[in-house]
Amino acid sequence: MNEQDARAAVHAAIGQVAPDVDTEDLVETSRLRQDLELDSLDFLRLIETISQATGVDVPERDYTQVSTVKGLVEYVAAHG
Repeated sequence: MNEQDARAAVHAAIGQVAPDVDTEDLVETSRLRQDLELDSLDFLRLIETISQATGVDVPERDYTQVSTVKGLVEYVAAHG
């Protein structure tokens, strides 16, 4: 999967899990849990939504790599 497709999938998943987040103005360096205010359950739903949409499974050991919007986009692009 290329980075553009991965970005679209991540933005769509964030919009689905956190509809109050404006995905049009997402900053790539935004931290998912702190800046976007996703709690633990929201974060897990985001990971599950990404997995269902892209087929990319993010194991718990890789959660630190996907802690930002950019990190998640890059992870999905690299593994999708």
